[in-house]
Order: sequence, then C-alpha cells, then structure tokens
Amino acid sequence: MDAMDSVVDPLRDFARDSVRLVKRCHKPDRKEFTKVAFRTAIGFVVMGFVGFFVKLIFIPINNIIVGSS
Repeated sequence: MDAMDSVVDPLRDFARDSVRLVKRCHKPDRKEFTKVAFRTAIGFVVMGFVGFFVKLIFIPINNIIVGSS
C-alpha cells in the first residue's frame, strides 16, 4: 500500500493546489484587460524591432563572410 500512496499522494496534492488556484483566479475587468493587452502588444513590437535590427545587421556580415570564400 506504501507504493500506491507514493503515486496517489502527489496527484492528490496537485489536484488540491489546482483547485485552490482556480478559486483564487478572477476574470479581469475591462481596465485590467486593456492594460495587459497593451503591454503585451508593446512587448511584441519591441521584440519585432529587435529581431528586425539583428537580421538587418546580420545580412551584411553574412554576405561578407560567405562572399569572401
């Protein structure tokens, strides 16, 4: 029975913690949702610009490396 408890106890703890998390969660109001959505959009834009500039810098360097050989 000890082997069975070692399998069941973590599952029971996980289920208990999951229920506690769901009970604490709440639906965001309109102000909170727009704030989170705006900050997420800003993050996407910033990461897009970072990727664009990295690619913009990498293309000439790649052409120099590949073109010279």
